[in-house]
Amino acid sequence: MTGFPTLFYKEVLRFWKVGLQTVGAPVLTTLLYLIIFGHVMDRSARMYGEVSYVQFLVPGLVMMALLQNAFANSSSSLMQSKMTGNVIFVLLPPLAHWEFFAAYVLAAVVRGVVVGAGVLVVTLPFVGLYVQHPLWVIAFALAGSAILGALGLIAAILADKFDQVAAFQNFLIMPLTFLSGVFYSIHSLPEFWQDLSHFNPVFYMIDGFRYGFFGASDVDPLKGFAVVAACLAAVTGLTLAMLKSGYKLRN
Repeated sequence: MTGFPTLFYKEVLRFWKVGLQTVGAPVLTTLLYLIIFGHVMDRSARMYGEVSYVQFLVPGLVMMALLQNAFANSSSSLMQSKMTGNVIFVLLPPLAHWEFFAAYVLAAVVRGVVVGAGVLVVTLPFVGLYVQHPLWVIAFALAGSAILGALGLIAAILADKFDQVAAFQNFLIMPLTFLSGVFYSIHSLPEFWQDLSHFNPVFYMIDGFRYGFFGASDVDPLKGFAVVAACLAAVTGLTLAMLKSGYKLRN
């Protein structure tokens, strides 16, 4: 088991050494979203009764930053190793494929949680949030970041160059995130778009995470977590199968 903690430590150290870029920059970007959207919409919108728009917005922004950075961590790390050729030094030791998977995904979870916590800390002076159901907050944060960490590995395995990873993020991850209810409740949408939103797994992650703060959500959190857990099982199985076969890594 010495291989797993060593690789995990290496992956955490990799993003922590450039924390200004990997943690500070996303926190600043998310704070700008809050300032701009909150200034424009706060006086004209109320969500879940007495919840102000800025209060509604903060959990969505926290989760969005968490998910995007979890994906970025695993995808950029593995892709960088492939392009420079040093992935061979990870593949040569007697590491099981599940150890490889666990180290990369857990490091992605750590980065996502650190960025999410940073966003929450800098936004608290603006809104004064309180958490009604902390276990739901933790559960959706960990499961969501693990899913995006695994998707980052899949993207890096399939890609042959950085442009393809960027395309995966820009044409799949970003649309799913921005159209998941970060900036709005899906009940404000026309019926067709409401129904379509229920096919977006990121919607359930953000909606369930927001439930942990307000005790209110667009769907039942149990149903939402069931969808998230099913997605986690699916992407975990697919990633482990790809790693075990050595597809585009060993072969």
